[in-house]
Amino acid sequence: MNKLKFLISLATSALLFISCTESEHKHNDLAHENKKETSHIHSDEVKVESALVVLYPTEGSETNGQVIFTKMDDGRIKVNAEVYNLTPGKHGFHVHEFGDCSSPDGKSAGGHFFTDHDNHGSLEDHKTHVGDLGNLDANSDGIAKTTFITDKLSFSGKNSIIGRGVIVHEGEDDTKTQPTGGAGARVACGVIGISK
Repeated sequence: MNKLKFLISLATSALLFISCTESEHKHNDLAHENKKETSHIHSDEVKVESALVVLYPTEGSETNGQVIFTKMDDGRIKVNAEVYNLTPGKHGFHVHEFGDCSSPDGKSAGGHFFTDHDNHGSLEDHKTHVGDLGNLDANSDGIAKTTFITDKLSFSGKNSIIGRGVIVHEGEDDTKTQPTGGAGARVACGVIGISK
């Protein structure tokens, strides 16, 4: 009789053990699925609302400033720039290919950022470089402030400017000369980073 009780007890323990193991296994699978799903949701939920550039002088220049890019409700990008220590007058203002300001002359930022159209032109012309932002106009104190809204730029997709460079040039962009607008040397350079 004791032997029978022992065998029943042993069988019951085995069943309980199997049941708990399966339950734990299902729980782990569910947790793994939830983790994957949560991870996927996180990556989809990351939305850039604004980006910031701090402009630093290139060698021999004292030009500095900042540019803030803000995503509007309709998807367009608002550009707000304040640049200091410029010579009075117009200065080419562009988004360049690379977020690299390591060379003393700013040329490590590459050429103007473009995707579909390899022609230089004005901000308003959509058959030109994505990065063609026209000119900054510095007053008699060497300060240039500008605000405009454009649908040429984006924070995602092929026209994304995140991680690219911003260059301010020594002279005026004539919006015609290829491929740079004849704006001359690079007097300030900065990298576009996510700010929010």
